Amino acid sequence: MTLEEIANALVEGCRKGEELANLDVLYAPDAVSIEPRDMEGQPEGSRRTEGLDGIKGKHAWFESAIELHEQVVEGPFLHGTDRFAVCFKIDATDRESGQRMPMHDVGIYTVANGKIVKEEFFY
Repeated sequence: MTLEEIANALVEGCRKGEELANLDVLYAPDAVSIEPRDMEGQPEGSRRTEGLDGIKGKHAWFESAIELHEQVVEGPFLHGTDRFAVCFKIDATDRESGQRMPMHDVGIYTVANGKIVKEEFFY
């Protein structure tokens, strides 16, 4: 797949709520996911997740911790031959505290050999 095909497939999957299905298709087995800081309620060092199974676990944790009300996905915004960005606007409630919160993230994705090899999130 080309960079543009991968970027479009990721965005379309996010809009349809098919993020987990996208992982097996679009991500390299050794992909890396990097958050801006350790995730709340997770162990120190949770900022960096390595490998497809780890990224799937991160998605499962997010789904269990957050009740999603609405997600708006903007993009993709292509950059050169190996990167693209996606903007996420999320309305969610933290299941533990019951606090409703807006979240705005930017994801920067790096592609090599037809697969996403790194995702970095900025809040």
